[in-house]
Amino acid sequence: MNNDALLFIRLVFTGLFILTLLVGAYLVKNFQKLFGVDPDMPSESGSSRAYTRVQVFLVWAHFFVLTGSFALLMH
Repeated sequence: MNNDALLFIRLVFTGLFILTLLVGAYLVKNFQKLFGVDPDMPSESGSSRAYTRVQVFLVWAHFFVLTGSFALLMH
């Protein structure tokens, strides 16, 4: 494979990996605002909030693993 193309792919996935880390930091920092109790939605229970939280973090974790592995495997 051409080294210039490989360098471009490395840079893209490294940038995506760093962006994923920043998104994870944002999720942790704004945890209560994003996943806290919503007074406008009285039918929302604690288990539905927990389910939503798990879904968001699982999607983030998958993206973290994929971008990290592609960034590291391209070296």
